[in-house]
Order: sequence, then structure tokens, then C-alpha cells
Amino acid sequence: MATNIKYKDSVFSFLFSDPNVLRELYAALTGAILPPDVPVTINTLQDVLFMDMVNDISFEIGGKLVVLIEHQSTINPNMALRLLMYIARVYEKIIGGKNIYASRLIPIPRPEFFVLYNGRAPYPDHTTLKLSDVFENTDVLGISGKGSPALELVVKVLNINQGRNEGIATKCETLAGYSAFIGKVREFEKESETREEAMKKAVRYCRDHDILKEFLEHNATEVMNMLTTEWNWDDAKQVWHDEGREERQEEIARNALAEGATVEFVSKITGLDLETIQNIHARQGG
Repeated sequence: MATNIKYKDSVFSFLFSDPNVLRELYAALTGAILPPDVPVTINTLQDVLFMDMVNDISFEIGGKLVVLIEHQSTINPNMALRLLMYIARVYEKIIGGKNIYASRLIPIPRPEFFVLYNGRAPYPDHTTLKLSDVFENTDVLGISGKGSPALELVVKVLNINQGRNEGIATKCETLAGYSAFIGKVREFEKESETREEAMKKAVRYCRDHDILKEFLEHNATEVMNMLTTEWNWDDAKQVWHDEGREERQEEIARNALAEGATVEFVSKITGLDLETIQNIHARQGG
């Protein structure tokens, strides 16, 4: 499996950084049959101009569709709003220097939005989040909220844990492999003294049983580092949530930066703005 070797903050984003794999993933998620030669162009928000917004995966298909996919271990009820902000930035990239004030119509790719869930908590196979669900009730103003809202965004949420949505998994070998790998890490956690040991066992098991074999053979170290960072900060976020202490944000940011996490990833897990995190990083000598 050929990948664009560039540091990613998550195993999922790293694994799905290949256009051919994304073509297969989209077909599995939607049931669409895409021409094998249709171009897939990755346009995830990660370059210098758009560093204040970083999403997991964004790509165009044949210049006609733009697909945004977020991978989450806990479902964020604000995903529709976040994806609205992401797609606005993605369209800025797509349009480039075209003049939106000109009289000529500027066509843009049709958007589709997905959240792929693989958390531990029970969750349905599929559900939908809508931007209109978070709109304020205008009845107190004497204005009826009936009818279609002037602005809407619909997100399909799919549970990708092993054994769930098997119809999708059978159509995308990479997604099935990812779910199996995460499932094995969790399985080995129950019998291992440390999480690191469980991850090593999962990597060995999957390589021996032809699960993401080529990917893990070439990227085992990166996968271990990224998965350790992801899961450590998932734990930290859970403690932070349970304790309800907002002051832990900067502590989590400092620890994540010290472990080598990128500024963008720290922003994502803490909710702190990039300027604040960059200042913390600078104080640490980064």
C-alpha cells in the first residue's frame, strides 16, 4: 500500500491518506459504483493558510463531489456546526482566486459529510446529525420555526467498530482492517500489563493474520506513536470532563506538546485556539 508519508496526528488519517483507499471507502459508505479511473484529490485542511481549522479527511471525486469525513471515539453533538465551518474553508481552497462577485456562475462540488465512530460506548449502527437540530427556538419571538430552514447540513454517523455495519466493512478491506486492529488492541488490553504491550501484540497479530499487513510492516513505529498519543489524550479528556475543570486545558496542552503532538492536534483535543497553544509551545522552547 502506497501512502503519502507525511506526519499525521491519527492512525485513521494516516491510513486513509491514499486516493485509491479513499475511492474504495467512499464506495463502501454510499454504495456508489465509481469508475476505476475517476480522480480523487485530497484537500484536507492542513496547509499553512488554513491552520486554524484542521479536519480529518477531505477529498474531491472527479471535481464533482467533495467529501468530508471525521473519525471519532466519542460523538460530538456539534459535528454539524464544525463541518459547516470546515466545508466553508474547503470551498475557499477549491474556488481559489475565482471572483465570486462576477456575474458568471461558479459551480462547486456537491458536499457529503460522514462521521465514523469507533468508541467503546454503545452506539447505533447509523444515525444522523443535522445543523438545524442546534438552531435556537424562535417561538419566543413570535416567529414560527416550521418549514425547511434556510441553512441545513446533514451528517451521516456510522459505527465502524468490528461487527457493526458489516455490509460496509466487506466493501472496504482497509476499513475492516482498521476496525479489526483497534478491536485487537482492546482485546489484548484486557490481558496485558500495559497499553503499549497490548498495542505491540495487536500489531504482531494483525501482521501474522494478514490484517493491514503491508501498512503495519512499513509503519509500525508511527502507528504505535500515534495510537499512544491518541489514546493517552482520550483518557486525559475523559478525566478533564469528569472533573469539570477547565483549567486542565493548558496542562493537557503542555503534556501533549511535550510528547511531540502537533499544535493542530492539541487544538483539536483541548479546544484551545492556535495562538494560545503556540504561546505554550514557545514557552516550552518549541
